[in-house]
Amino acid sequence: MSFLDPVAKAIGLEGYATDTIGIGGVLKARVSDFRVDEIATSISLDSRGRFTVARITLTNWETNKFCNNLAKRLGISRNRIFFAGTKDKRAVTQQIFIIDATQHKVAQVEIPDVEIEILGRTHQKIGFGNHRGNRFTIIVRGCCHPDGTPMTEEEALNESENIREKLKFSLGEGLFPNWIGPQRFGSGRPVTAEVGKHVLNGNFEQAVLTYLSMEGFEENEDVALFRKYIRDNGPCEEALELAPKWLGFESRMLKHLLDNPDDYLGAFKNLPNNLQLMTIHAAQSIVFNKSLNHRITSGLPISTPVEGDLVGRIDEKGQLNVSSCVTVDARTLPRITRNCQLGRLVTTGPLPGSEIYVSEGESKEIELSAINDSGLGKIDWSVDEIPRLSSKGTRRALVSSFNELFIDSVPIAMDESLGEKWNKGPTDNSRWHPEGACLRFRFTLSSGSYATTLLREFMQCPLNQL
Repeated sequence: MSFLDPVAKAIGLEGYATDTIGIGGVLKARVSDFRVDEIATSISLDSRGRFTVARITLTNWETNKFCNNLAKRLGISRNRIFFAGTKDKRAVTQQIFIIDATQHKVAQVEIPDVEIEILGRTHQKIGFGNHRGNRFTIIVRGCCHPDGTPMTEEEALNESENIREKLKFSLGEGLFPNWIGPQRFGSGRPVTAEVGKHVLNGNFEQAVLTYLSMEGFEENEDVALFRKYIRDNGPCEEALELAPKWLGFESRMLKHLLDNPDDYLGAFKNLPNNLQLMTIHAAQSIVFNKSLNHRITSGLPISTPVEGDLVGRIDEKGQLNVSSCVTVDARTLPRITRNCQLGRLVTTGPLPGSEIYVSEGESKEIELSAINDSGLGKIDWSVDEIPRLSSKGTRRALVSSFNELFIDSVPIAMDESLGEKWNKGPTDNSRWHPEGACLRFRFTLSSGSYATTLLREFMQCPLNQL
């Protein structure tokens, strides 16, 4: 069985770290199959603090849409709610929110599939990445062989252990390629990077029209009809009437354009600030993924350095200290290699910007090729209209670590809680089988790493199954 994966190709997320067959399967067949518990950094509570601290558990909520809903219930700006990272939508997620509202008002909020636990008050805000990591419990259902036949529990467990051992052999204990996952780009519709490219070119009309109308893969019929209508007719009243109710950002942008014709900059600003920034990050992220892919396919190691690499220090939270990056030369290569093996240093790849610095030697050629292949070679990364979206660029670790990995089997589910995709059954361009084994993966990751890209190394399936 072979499959085509246009989303993977579009975002540079191709290839695997091991020469293995994988276990196939599907994630999120049930919402409860994907559990994320944020490992929060310490927050100093103070009864006189301005902000309310809450531990909030969401079931099947996209983080930004939950924040919009919460802000509406509290009667405050969406920008007065702070959190450390967006989580998967079709999941059960638990994380800390800092809210600029009284404890009493927050405690009174009732939203379906939301549990709010008030922890106290604080003077602190938190921002993206301001947590130590995440603890995951994820079930892979419908494991199957590459030819589409179902895997038994024993076969799936054996293949998972084989992959784990080969990852250890090729990269080191507890390491995997630090791909940037499909969530960054828009799962099923890798739109954010395309929007980001238009923003960086100062073309907000194309940025907005792309966000509204870019075709997705396997979108619902009503969503596909809405996007096609805009492609054919432009933003208009009829398009707004066609917009499915859950496309809140699109509806808001369209309404702005109807009230303010040709104000595409204003329409773009209807996106939440963090989503605006994510469009820029997504454009950078395609470069990183392509660079990582080129490096793997060229045969260069990714967890140990070669001459010319930029290598940086790992801090106590498992994060790269970008300011510590140094270029590896022949004299320092043995010492830096040892420190990479000890987990003190890590090889890096580019997230380009106005002050981009790339590696030297063969690594430099790979990185520049990835930048040019992404159509970003001539962009200066400055956004005059919204200066906070301008980016100086940075580096990202080529590998990340997973800890406390436990893999076991769970029974095949036969109840009605399985989702629509599962109930439709496998297609010609998928890799799973309803009679295949179900495995449970438990592990922790540092912030900034993606559980789906770790599981992708085990599953080796199209991204729409993650």
